[in-house]
Amino acid sequence: MPPEKPYSDACERNREPILEVLRQYFADRRAVLEIGSGTGQHAVHFAAALPQLTWQASDLPERLPGMRAWFEEARLPNLPAPLALDVHGPWPAVQFDAVFTANTLHILSWEEVRTLFVALRTVLVPSGVLIVYGPFNYEGSYTSASNASFDVWLKEHSQRSGIRDFEAVDELARSIGLRLAEDRAMPAHNRTLVWRPSASIGPSDASDAARAQ
Repeated sequence: MPPEKPYSDACERNREPILEVLRQYFADRRAVLEIGSGTGQHAVHFAAALPQLTWQASDLPERLPGMRAWFEEARLPNLPAPLALDVHGPWPAVQFDAVFTANTLHILSWEEVRTLFVALRTVLVPSGVLIVYGPFNYEGSYTSASNASFDVWLKEHSQRSGIRDFEAVDELARSIGLRLAEDRAMPAHNRTLVWRPSASIGPSDASDAARAQ
Protein backbone atom coordinates (compact mmCIF):
# COMPACT_ATOMS: atom_id res chain seq x y z
CA MET A 1 0.00 0.00 0.00
CA PRO A 2 1.23 3.55 -0.67
CA PRO A 3 2.29 5.48 2.44
CA GLU A 4 -0.17 7.87 4.02
CA LYS A 5 0.53 11.53 3.53
CA PRO A 6 1.97 13.11 6.69
CA TYR A 7 0.30 16.35 7.73
CA SER A 8 1.41 19.44 9.66
CA ASP A 9 -1.04 22.10 10.85
CA ALA A 10 1.87 24.54 11.19
CA CYS A 11 2.74 24.16 7.50
CA GLU A 12 -0.81 25.04 6.53
CA ARG A 13 -0.85 28.09 8.81
CA ASN A 14 2.50 29.59 7.84
CA ARG A 15 2.69 28.78 4.14
CA GLU A 16 1.04 31.98 2.86
CA PRO A 17 3.13 34.43 4.96
CA ILE A 18 6.27 32.59 3.89
CA LEU A 19 5.16 32.56 0.26
CA GLU A 20 4.85 36.35 0.34
CA VAL A 21 8.57 36.56 1.14
CA LEU A 22 9.51 33.93 -1.44
CA ARG A 23 7.62 35.77 -4.19
CA GLN A 24 9.79 38.80 -3.52
CA TYR A 25 13.21 37.23 -3.18
CA PHE A 26 12.86 34.18 -5.45
CA ALA A 27 11.27 36.05 -8.37
CA ASP A 28 14.48 35.83 -10.40
CA ARG A 29 15.59 32.43 -9.09
CA ARG A 30 15.47 29.21 -11.09
CA ALA A 31 16.54 26.34 -8.82
CA VAL A 32 15.87 26.10 -5.08
CA LEU A 33 17.14 23.53 -2.60
CA GLU A 34 14.83 23.14 0.38
CA ILE A 35 16.65 21.66 3.37
CA GLY A 36 14.52 19.70 5.82
CA SER A 37 11.32 19.55 3.78
CA GLY A 38 9.48 17.51 6.43
CA THR A 39 6.02 16.47 5.32
CA GLY A 40 6.47 17.96 1.86
CA GLN A 41 3.49 20.31 2.20
CA HIS A 42 5.61 23.44 1.81
CA ALA A 43 7.36 22.03 -1.25
CA VAL A 44 4.08 21.27 -3.01
CA HIS A 45 2.54 24.64 -2.15
CA PHE A 46 5.57 26.73 -3.09
CA ALA A 47 6.32 24.79 -6.29
CA ALA A 48 2.72 25.26 -7.42
CA ALA A 49 2.80 28.99 -6.64
CA LEU A 50 6.25 29.60 -8.18
CA PRO A 51 6.22 27.59 -11.42
CA GLN A 52 9.38 29.27 -12.75
CA LEU A 53 11.36 27.48 -10.04
CA THR A 54 12.58 23.92 -9.86
CA TRP A 55 11.89 23.14 -6.21
CA GLN A 56 14.26 20.44 -4.96
CA ALA A 57 13.05 19.10 -1.62
CA SER A 58 15.29 17.12 0.72
CA ASP A 59 15.28 15.50 4.14
CA LEU A 60 16.45 12.47 6.08
CA PRO A 61 15.80 9.16 4.30
CA GLU A 62 13.04 8.07 6.66
CA ARG A 63 10.97 11.15 5.79
CA LEU A 64 11.03 10.64 2.03
CA PRO A 65 8.20 8.08 1.62
CA GLY A 66 5.58 10.41 3.12
CA MET A 67 6.93 13.31 1.08
CA ARG A 68 6.71 11.29 -2.11
CA ALA A 69 3.03 10.63 -1.39
CA TRP A 70 2.39 14.40 -1.53
CA PHE A 71 4.49 14.79 -4.68
CA GLU A 72 2.85 11.92 -6.54
CA GLU A 73 -0.57 13.38 -5.84
CA ALA A 74 0.48 16.91 -6.89
CA ARG A 75 2.26 15.81 -10.11
CA LEU A 76 4.00 19.15 -10.56
CA PRO A 77 6.57 19.37 -13.39
CA ASN A 78 8.88 21.61 -11.33
CA LEU A 79 8.88 19.33 -8.27
CA PRO A 80 11.40 16.48 -8.76
CA ALA A 81 11.70 13.50 -6.44
CA PRO A 82 13.03 14.50 -2.99
CA LEU A 83 16.66 13.93 -2.12
CA ALA A 84 17.99 12.11 0.92
CA LEU A 85 20.08 14.70 2.76
CA ASP A 86 21.75 14.71 6.15
CA VAL A 87 23.66 17.86 7.11
CA HIS A 88 26.74 15.70 7.66
CA GLY A 89 26.67 14.81 3.95
CA PRO A 90 26.99 13.88 1.25
CA TRP A 91 25.47 17.02 -0.25
CA PRO A 92 24.14 17.35 -3.81
CA ALA A 93 26.82 17.59 -6.48
CA VAL A 94 24.87 20.35 -8.26
CA GLN A 95 24.46 23.99 -7.26
CA PHE A 96 21.34 26.08 -6.70
CA ASP A 97 20.70 29.81 -6.92
CA ALA A 98 18.55 29.71 -3.77
CA VAL A 99 18.28 27.72 -0.55
CA PHE A 100 15.24 27.64 1.75
CA THR A 101 14.75 25.98 5.11
CA ALA A 102 11.95 26.22 7.67
CA ASN A 103 11.87 25.18 11.31
CA THR A 104 15.15 23.29 11.15
CA LEU A 105 17.82 25.29 12.98
CA HIS A 106 16.18 24.80 16.40
CA ILE A 107 15.95 21.02 15.82
CA LEU A 108 19.56 20.58 14.74
CA SER A 109 22.37 20.76 17.26
CA TRP A 110 24.44 23.93 17.13
CA GLU A 111 27.35 21.95 15.66
CA GLU A 112 25.01 20.71 12.92
CA VAL A 113 23.88 24.27 12.23
CA ARG A 114 27.52 25.24 11.78
CA THR A 115 28.06 22.24 9.48
CA LEU A 116 25.02 23.24 7.42
CA PHE A 117 26.35 26.74 6.80
CA VAL A 118 29.79 25.44 5.81
CA ALA A 119 28.11 23.07 3.33
CA LEU A 120 26.12 25.94 1.83
CA ARG A 121 29.36 27.08 0.21
CA THR A 122 29.23 23.99 -2.00
CA VAL A 123 25.55 24.08 -3.04
CA LEU A 124 24.79 27.81 -3.28
CA VAL A 125 26.06 29.73 -6.30
CA PRO A 126 27.98 32.97 -5.58
CA SER A 127 24.88 35.03 -6.38
CA GLY A 128 22.61 32.75 -4.35
CA VAL A 129 19.89 33.76 -1.86
CA LEU A 130 19.33 32.05 1.49
CA ILE A 131 15.98 32.22 3.31
CA VAL A 132 15.44 30.74 6.78
CA TYR A 133 12.13 30.61 8.66
CA GLY A 134 11.63 29.89 12.34
CA PRO A 135 11.87 31.31 15.87
CA PHE A 136 14.97 33.22 16.96
CA ASN A 137 16.28 34.89 20.10
CA TYR A 138 17.73 38.40 20.00
CA GLU A 139 20.57 39.57 22.24
CA GLY A 140 20.15 36.34 24.20
CA SER A 141 16.46 36.94 25.00
CA TYR A 142 13.23 35.28 23.93
CA THR A 143 10.86 37.37 21.86
CA SER A 144 7.75 35.94 23.57
CA ALA A 145 6.60 33.79 26.45
CA SER A 146 5.43 31.17 23.97
CA ASN A 147 8.92 30.94 22.46
CA ALA A 148 10.40 30.53 25.93
CA SER A 149 7.99 27.66 26.62
CA PHE A 150 8.74 26.13 23.24
CA ASP A 151 12.48 26.22 23.97
CA VAL A 152 11.91 24.36 27.25
CA TRP A 153 9.88 21.75 25.35
CA LEU A 154 12.63 21.37 22.74
CA LYS A 155 15.32 20.80 25.36
CA GLU A 156 13.15 18.30 27.24
CA HIS A 157 12.98 16.22 24.08
CA SER A 158 16.61 16.72 23.07
CA GLN A 159 19.37 18.62 24.81
CA ARG A 160 20.95 19.31 21.43
CA SER A 161 17.96 21.33 20.25
CA GLY A 162 16.97 24.89 21.10
CA ILE A 163 15.98 28.27 19.68
CA ARG A 164 19.06 29.87 18.14
CA ASP A 165 20.39 33.37 18.67
CA PHE A 166 19.92 35.52 15.59
CA GLU A 167 23.33 37.15 16.05
CA ALA A 168 25.14 33.79 16.05
CA VAL A 169 23.33 32.58 12.94
CA ASP A 170 23.94 35.88 11.17
CA GLU A 171 27.64 35.51 11.92
CA LEU A 172 27.62 32.08 10.24
CA ALA A 173 25.97 33.62 7.18
CA ARG A 174 28.55 36.40 7.11
CA SER A 175 31.33 33.83 7.29
CA ILE A 176 30.25 32.44 3.90
CA GLY A 177 29.95 35.87 2.27
CA LEU A 178 26.25 36.60 2.86
CA ARG A 179 24.71 39.72 4.37
CA LEU A 180 21.27 40.18 5.85
CA ALA A 181 18.80 41.67 3.38
CA GLU A 182 15.69 41.42 5.56
CA ASP A 183 14.51 40.16 8.93
CA ARG A 184 10.73 39.98 8.64
CA ALA A 185 8.35 39.42 11.55
CA MET A 186 5.96 36.52 10.95
CA PRO A 187 2.89 35.15 12.76
CA ALA A 188 3.30 33.18 16.00
CA HIS A 189 6.52 35.03 16.94
CA ASN A 190 8.54 33.55 14.09
CA ARG A 191 10.88 35.33 11.69
CA THR A 192 11.89 34.99 8.07
CA LEU A 193 15.54 35.88 7.54
CA VAL A 194 16.87 36.65 4.07
CA TRP A 195 20.56 36.74 3.19
CA ARG A 196 22.10 37.71 -0.12
CA PRO A 197 25.71 38.08 -1.32
CA SER A 198 27.46 41.05 0.22
CA ALA A 199 27.93 42.78 -3.13
CA SER A 200 24.17 42.80 -3.79
CA ILE A 201 23.25 44.53 -0.51
CA GLY A 202 22.93 48.29 -0.88
CA PRO A 203 22.58 50.93 1.86
CA SER A 204 18.77 50.88 1.63
CA ASP A 205 18.69 47.11 2.09
CA ALA A 206 20.93 47.31 5.14
CA SER A 207 18.83 50.01 6.79
CA ASP A 208 15.60 48.12 6.06
CA ALA A 209 17.03 44.97 7.61
CA ALA A 210 18.12 46.89 10.71
CA ARG A 211 14.69 48.48 11.14
CA ALA A 212 12.96 45.08 10.85
CA GLN A 213 14.70 43.67 13.90
